[in-house]
Amino acid sequence: VQLQASGGGLVQAGGALRLSCAASGRTFRSYTMAWFRQAPGKERELVAAINWSGGSTVYADSVKGRFTISRDNAKNTGYLQMNSLKPEDTAVYYCAAQALGEMEYGYWGQGTLVTVSS
Repeated sequence: VQLQASGGGLVQAGGALRLSCAASGRTFRSYTMAWFRQAPGKERELVAAINWSGGSTVYADSVKGRFTISRDNAKNTGYLQMNSLKPEDTAVYYCAAQALGEMEYGYWGQGTLVTVSS
């Protein structure tokens, strides 16, 4: 599967953005999908993940209550709705997919930059 992330940009603190991750391939619906981010000088971290059906989600503590991960398997697209953005959310955001039965996220999008100004 190939992934294409989009939707990043510059936003003021308190604002909102929605990231999209368009996937190719008919098997997308069977993959777990996640969003990671990497800020300058920091390690990449998991932001949120959603299982194949959308019935199970996990979030990093730092984004709980502000971010929402979702997916539309009919459109082969995943989303990350980000509300109440903070300057510390500034990072390159990557979408990733994990095939059923695999332990690692083996498929990655190219990243989209989110910049939150104070």
